[in-house]
Amino acid sequence: MSRPVLEDGEVRRLLGEEGAPYWELTGGALVKKVRCPSFRAALDFACAVGELAEAADHHPDIDIRYRNVTLSLVTHDAGGITQSDLDLARQIDRVTPDLSGGVS
Repeated sequence: MSRPVLEDGEVRRLLGEEGAPYWELTGGALVKKVRCPSFRAALDFACAVGELAEAADHHPDIDIRYRNVTLSLVTHDAGGITQSDLDLARQIDRVTPDLSGGVS
């Protein structure tokens, strides 16, 4: 099933809407950086993201550096950001730790 790639301008517009996922458009991907209170919390967060990704059959790149987790979403087989990326980003926002100043 082919998913249409969204243009950068459309992605920026969608990210600016109320209720949009709290992610940045960086280098042609949706990117979210989260600073967790501990390495264990970072692992737990990554596992929660993994569960969502498996359920959606859409998998982000996950980088864990001590307590910092960076997520990157792009639909590789489509060659860019699709609605699937935005949908999964919204789901991930729901499991992102609520840390004052810790979520970007």
